[in-house]
Amino acid sequence: MRTEIATLGEFGLIKHLTEGIELKNESSKYGVGDDAAVLSYPSDKQVLVTTDLLMEGVHFDLTYVPLKHLGYKSAIVNFSDIYAMNGTPKQITVSLALSKRFSVEDMDEFYAGLRLACQQYHVDIVGGDTTSSLTGLAISITCIGEADKDKIVYRNGAKETDLICVSGDLGGAYMGLQLLEREKTVFKGEQDAQPDFSGKEYLLERQLKPEARKDIIEKLSAANIVPTSMMDISDGLSSELLHICTQSNTGCRVYEEHIPIDYQTAVMAEEFNMNLTTCAMNGGEDYELLFTVPIADHEKISEMEGIRLIGHITKPELGCALITRDGQEFELKAQGWNPLQEK
Repeated sequence: MRTEIATLGEFGLIKHLTEGIELKNESSKYGVGDDAAVLSYPSDKQVLVTTDLLMEGVHFDLTYVPLKHLGYKSAIVNFSDIYAMNGTPKQITVSLALSKRFSVEDMDEFYAGLRLACQQYHVDIVGGDTTSSLTGLAISITCIGEADKDKIVYRNGAKETDLICVSGDLGGAYMGLQLLEREKTVFKGEQDAQPDFSGKEYLLERQLKPEARKDIIEKLSAANIVPTSMMDISDGLSSELLHICTQSNTGCRVYEEHIPIDYQTAVMAEEFNMNLTTCAMNGGEDYELLFTVPIADHEKISEMEGIRLIGHITKPELGCALITRDGQEFELKAQGWNPLQEK
């Protein structure tokens, strides 16, 4: 069954996609259905706003990305930015540009993933827009969140001797992407071929269905730890570390042996004959949290499950370096994903 979007029209499509959305957050006063949403935040909170634009062919490939997963991921990457400021996402607006090859059923799939993410993270869909596109699918999501005025964490607060911490493990999403790209190439032109992903499910999940680290923010809050700086890892650990050090006017030392890497990531890197540390340092799209804490929090942080200490902040003149397992020093370079570089 395929329903052309033209049969519903723009307002019909928006009505169809947003039917039954119930607002859960107190700060959401009025959502979809008027010229603008109405939000009201308590005076002791600061409002956080982030936005992301995802373009077909640049950020995602519909050959292997199911639309439901794409909807889920589109929401998650925005939630992650709010958590990276030590905040809580509350509302999103969703704008879509669609070409004629998409049907109403396709958009139902996309919205199913989007709504699932919002349901799991207690975020309200309060508005958006749809328009036609001549170049495939474009997705623009704006996320609004809140944070206590004295708890917001920026990139520029790292101090000398602070500890550098990271959540989860790194490089998995990048290896998942390599795997999907390889299978796409292998099966080009073979209609009935089935890709073999057995034993590599974790890598696919990291790429197709990432999660935002709400749990880590909650753990830090419960332990009364406010990081001195924080970012989410979307473009690769090296790149994000350099952002923190540049904006905080510091240097850093990161130790190769402490970088958390999952077993499947290691196996896949070997299969592709890639340097595992390079994949973990530059892969991107892990949506883990990179943050710094004062050295006084060492004991508390060491006891926290899912957080690894990977290095420390230094004087700016010492620069930013990776210390290898055999004690060599390599200058950190931002080799992560850069959407504006020429192909």
